[in-house]
Formats: sequence, C-alpha cells, structure tokens
Amino acid sequence: MITSAAISDIRAQVRNWRKNGETVAFVPTMGNLHLGHITLVEQAKLKADRIVVSIFVNPMQFGKNEDLDAYPRTLTADSNALIAAGADLLFTPTPEIIYPKGLEQQTYVEVPEIGDELCGASRPGHFRGVATIVNKLFNIVQPDMAFFGNKDFQQLLVIKTMVEDLSLPIDIIGVDTIREASGLAMSSRNGYLTADEKNRAAALKKALDTMALGIQQGQSVTSVTQVANQALQAAGFTPDYLEVRSATTLKQPLDSDKKLVIVAAAYMGKARLIDNLTFTR
Repeated sequence: MITSAAISDIRAQVRNWRKNGETVAFVPTMGNLHLGHITLVEQAKLKADRIVVSIFVNPMQFGKNEDLDAYPRTLTADSNALIAAGADLLFTPTPEIIYPKGLEQQTYVEVPEIGDELCGASRPGHFRGVATIVNKLFNIVQPDMAFFGNKDFQQLLVIKTMVEDLSLPIDIIGVDTIREASGLAMSSRNGYLTADEKNRAAALKKALDTMALGIQQGQSVTSVTQVANQALQAAGFTPDYLEVRSATTLKQPLDSDKKLVIVAAAYMGKARLIDNLTFTR
C-alpha cells in the first residue's frame, strides 16, 4: 500500500491507474478504524480495481464545544489494518494541506434543509464541514465510486444530495452497519465507553427494534417513541433525538410513506452515539 500526504502524489497515482483502464473506489475516513471501516474497503474491492482510503480528522466538522484534539489518532494500527484489507493507496493529509488558508478563508459546501436538522441542529455547521471535506477529497481522488456506512444515515443522504446537486460523476454506495454481538453499532465513539456503559448502550438498538415492530403492528409513532425514550433513559442514556422519518427524504413521514427510518442520537457517558433502522410499514 502506498501512503502519502501529498495531493500531487494521489493525483499522479490515480492518473496512472486510469491510463491502464482501472476503476477507482474511495473510502474516506477519520481514522481510528474498526471492522465497519474495513468492511467498506472489502465491499469496495468487490466493485473496483483500485482502492483509495483517506484518513483525515476534519476540523471543519467539529463544533466549538467538541474536543477535536481528543479524537483518537491511531495511524500505525489503521495503516496495518488497511494493508491487511488490501487497500492500494492511503491519503493522510494534514489540516494545513487541506485548508492552507485556514478555515475562515475556506470556500465551503452546504447542503440546505437535509443538513439543517437532527444532527445538523444538534451540531451546527457539522454537515457543512462534512460536505466540504468530502467534496474536496472527491476532487483530489476523483474516484468512480465512494463507500460510506449506512450507520451515518443523515450524512449519507447529505452526500448523495450534494453529489446529485453538483452533478459529480461518482456513485455513492451505502454499506450495512456492522454491529457488536449485543447489537451496538460499531463506531469510533464506542472507545469512549466504559465496559458497563458499552453493555448498557446495547439498549439503543433494542429501542429501535421495538419501535419499528410497534409501528408495524399499528401503534402510533407518538406512543412508541415515548416508550422508547423511557427505555433509553432507564438504560442510562440521555436522548438527543429519537424520531421516525421518511427514509427517502428524511422529512416528517406522510401517511402515504411506506419506507421509514428511525433515527436516534443519545449520550451514554461522554459518548454521543447515533444509530438508525429502516423498515417498511
């Protein structure tokens, strides 16, 4: 696996592959990789000839009250895992390379409406940072396709909307969430949990399952949401939001909407965990 922090190196390598008629898949990450990230690489290998992965802890998507400096940096372990997974090229830029003029002078990309609520409301500016860095990385790597986890459901819709609105020639592919045996979605943020908190955090997936089953059995959204919020609080969570939305638009569901998604964010200790469940009623 080739590793470089230089934009020119990434572009030159991808250009060489394209001369040989090879396709390129891209997996953008912030590092601290777990099985969910490796699964993205494995899925990418099934679709493309060459796999590019980026590791960049993006300061633009962190709020003023969020501890950017505390985000785990595990480059050596991440690099070894990517070599084992068969990645071809690892891009490891610094903030000075990505934002040479500083964040205040950086042109940004903003996806309206869909990026303004749920996590966008709880973390103002978060999806502006996500859309901007993903767009920049797309312009640097110029992949044929890019892979993202379905766990970050709203993020995936933001990126799909950006790609459609800006006419980017890239296929965006969502990959199913990888879970612990308890049902807890794998996440870099799980590293903030104590052993006891991690056990109790499994209640999040159970709450989503119970809500979906209740709606499918004819219970109201209001009643199942109330019960699920109580279950989360009993497990030690402080819910941020827990809502049923259209799985297509992420708007409040109409009676005619059949494909729904339950989206949730909740604090367990100092970890803010998110999860979702799509289902049909």
